[in-house]
Amino acid sequence: MEKPVIIGVGMVPVGEHWRVSLRDMAVEALLNAMDDAGIDKVDSLYVGNMASGSFIEQENLGALIADWAGLGNIPAVKVEAACGSGGAAVQEGAKAVMAGLEDIVAVVGVEKMTDAWPSDATRYLAYAADAEYELFHGASFVALNALIMRLYMKTYGYTEEDLAHFAVNAHANGAKNPYAMFKRPITVDTVLKSPYVADPLKLFDAAPMCDGAAAVIITSKEKAKELGVPKDKMVELAGFWRAIDTINFANREDFLTLKAAKVAAEKAYKMAGVTAKDIDFFEVHDAFTVMAALSLEALGVAEKGKGAMLAKEGQIAIDGDYPIQTMGGLKARGHPVGATGVYQTVEAVLQLRGEAPEGIQVPDAEVGLTQNIGGTGSNITVNVLRRV
Repeated sequence: MEKPVIIGVGMVPVGEHWRVSLRDMAVEALLNAMDDAGIDKVDSLYVGNMASGSFIEQENLGALIADWAGLGNIPAVKVEAACGSGGAAVQEGAKAVMAGLEDIVAVVGVEKMTDAWPSDATRYLAYAADAEYELFHGASFVALNALIMRLYMKTYGYTEEDLAHFAVNAHANGAKNPYAMFKRPITVDTVLKSPYVADPLKLFDAAPMCDGAAAVIITSKEKAKELGVPKDKMVELAGFWRAIDTINFANREDFLTLKAAKVAAEKAYKMAGVTAKDIDFFEVHDAFTVMAALSLEALGVAEKGKGAMLAKEGQIAIDGDYPIQTMGGLKARGHPVGATGVYQTVEAVLQLRGEAPEGIQVPDAEVGLTQNIGGTGSNITVNVLRRV
């Protein structure tokens, strides 16, 4: 079966967009992607979003954004998979093209989080947990990830300083990304001196709440040729999969294994005909530094318990063996939850086209991977992208 290709990408800078509405951000990213693809219409729209009903009291985003963009009477729908909504929306768009039902699909990821009070936003994010068994007892995502980080350090002998290298790497790359929320490098000392938000998680171990929108245009290779899209502007969605794990973290077989990521990666690798060793860079879901370590292990990049060692040894840098968060990741680019998976996709496309900003372009990149996590690992997408 022929794999779909991405022919256009667009995004807005991640930040606190007090004066811009969700719909305006989404339409700006969408029109940028359509302009990049050289098209003026699409057959359908998929919107990745986690909690617009809570954050801004607006649902029915498919209709809202398609209407605001002037796309006409096309099918448009919101895709929700918690913080993994963006990656899931990309996959739904790709499947529609592969099924032959639609020629040109637009995918937009968008979230506006900063209009809500921080305490309310924390609660809205926790809706992705098990409401009856976790949220009811006051277990926020920060708290749950703090427990994971403490167990990881105790089990494998790591320190807070060891895990801080993930944040340092992300900020070093984000500093060179004009779309990133944080454009300033940090040191390990910066991370260690930042205040605790849930011991042992510190402020600089966690991704920020923010606003943003990103978009991609997906079509078939045949249609892309008809449209006159140059081959070097096409990036193939070579393999992708999505899997779940128990939504209640306490029910996991292994608290330190992202089983859904492992399953999704194995399926995506098989579909793409690659292994972890063939991947030139990884955009993993580093909402918290410990999640970056667990993700590298689940994706087959590191052995179990060795993920943090890759950061400590500098192997995750742009010039390392396993570059990750090449444009800042969730930690420095920002984490507008439902949009994150689409931002990852846009960034992977730019890397594979050779269009990444100076200083953070992975040399001769041919295959990239994005991994987008919903919940504490309960709903995970893995996408493998390849230069055509």
